[in-house]
Amino acid sequence: MSKKWQILKSNLVFDNEWVKIRQDEIELPNGKIIDDFFVIVRPDIALVFPVTQNQELVFVRQYRHAIGEILLELPAGGFDPAIESGEAAARRELKEETGYVADQMIKLATIYDNPIKDTNKIHLFIAENVHLSGKQQLDITEDIEVELIPVAKVMEKIVAGEINVSGTIAAILFGLNFLRK
Repeated sequence: MSKKWQILKSNLVFDNEWVKIRQDEIELPNGKIIDDFFVIVRPDIALVFPVTQNQELVFVRQYRHAIGEILLELPAGGFDPAIESGEAAARRELKEETGYVADQMIKLATIYDNPIKDTNKIHLFIAENVHLSGKQQLDITEDIEVELIPVAKVMEKIVAGEINVSGTIAAILFGLNFLRK
C-alpha cells in the first residue's frame, strides 16, 4: 500500500509573480530523508472547451517560450482560487484571449497538471454557444491568433500531432464526452 511522504521542513526559496519554488525536507515511508525536494508552487489553471453554434471549437495559437514552439491550445489561464472562482477565471480568459463570451459554463472536471513537482490543478469547463463579443484583451506576453476548428475534426488534429498540449487534450476528451450525452 502506498504511503504519503512526511514533510519535515519546508522553505520558500524563490518567490516572484511568475513562479514560487519551495524546498522540502521529506521523510520517505522507508525512513530515508531527502533534504532537497523542490516543488514549484503555481497558480491553478482554468481551461475552456468553447463551442460555437456552428459546432466549432475556439482555439488559440500562441508561442510557448519554454519549448520555443507555437502551439494550438484551448483558451486558458492562471488564477488564485482564494481570490477568484475557476468559472470566473475561465470566463475572463476566454474573453481576453479570444474576444468570445459564453452565456453558460459547466465544470467538466479538475485534473492535476504535473503532480510530480507542481502544486496546481487544471479546472476544465465547457462553454456552449459561445459568440464573438469584442476584441482580444491580451497580456504583454501574449500574441494570440484565434482559430476555429470543427468539433468533428478535432480528434484528427490530435492524432496528427497538431494539438499536443496535455491540458487541452484532456479538455477535448471531457468536452467531447459531454457533447455526446
